[in-house]
Amino acid sequence: MAIIEGLDFVAIDFETASNSPDSICEAGICVVRDGKIVETQSWLVRPPGNQYNYWNTRIHGIRPKDTANAPDFPEVWREIEPYLEESPVLVAHNAAFDMGCLRHAIELYGMVQPSLDYYCSLRAARHIYDFYSNTLTALCDMFELPQGTHHRAGDDAEMCARLFLREIKDAGWVELSEMTYCHGKLYPSSG
Repeated sequence: MAIIEGLDFVAIDFETASNSPDSICEAGICVVRDGKIVETQSWLVRPPGNQYNYWNTRIHGIRPKDTANAPDFPEVWREIEPYLEESPVLVAHNAAFDMGCLRHAIELYGMVQPSLDYYCSLRAARHIYDFYSNTLTALCDMFELPQGTHHRAGDDAEMCARLFLREIKDAGWVELSEMTYCHGKLYPSSG
């Protein structure tokens, strides 16, 4: 279902071990090429100190024993980066959270700041629809989009990709430039 010719993006989702945005314990991506989902991946990530907050574990079910031998974020990011070389565009549901996690992790580990555009499917939903709830699960339920396990990064990334493709269709967008109200830059240029 190619809606915008050459539509390429990577939907991304992070789960965190604590209230700290740099405590990523799982990363998930869903790759969209020419408006079609082509791949979904997820990685467990060892958060700093492998420390978890009870409430976060209760939400996603990931525990310290699950990530004790997992790679740290820089290693996982090196696996994600090649997907962004073809299309440096990210999509996330509640992008403020996910982009915040990414920025904080990049800062924590002293990594190179990537030049990426991003779009927020939550902001798009609030602009396009008038629903009682704009959570990822509620929107996927309303549109009868396939769902996996909510609050698992790979499944949430794929749900976000499916939702964003639906939003593009419903809004009648023909170019990404039309989506200014849900667009941002991971690291805005300083000039």
